Amino acid sequence: MAKDILALVDDLFFTTKIGATAKNCGIPVEIVKTKEALIEKVRVGPADLIIVDLNGRTTNPVEAIQALKSDPELRSRPILAFLSHVQVELKERALAAGCDVVIPRSLFSQRLAEILTEHSWTGGQSKL
Repeated sequence: MAKDILALVDDLFFTTKIGATAKNCGIPVEIVKTKEALIEKVRVGPADLIIVDLNGRTTNPVEAIQALKSDPELRSRPILAFLSHVQVELKERALAAGCDVVIPRSLFSQRLAEILTEHSWTGGQSKL
């Protein structure tokens, strides 16, 4: 049975890429554009994987991660974030906020179908 995947992304390229890849894989992914919408969606229903674009301009990605991981009811949700490989400081901030996995955009793009499929069908046992 498919599981729920949420993505906090405001970049049109990645919104389109995630949506198209999810559709091709037959996996439902809901894309939200604000920290508040993400937290509300996670509170309302399960989220077996949360994908966060750390380069979001309007999404407050690190704040969103921190908000989820500081809430006892929501902290168990796995968060995978992606960013430009040269943004070492941003990666460290995301990890300090509680992000489970941070990967470069290039790897995210290359392995998106695998990421969605593994997390959708095997409960998040990614080999990333």
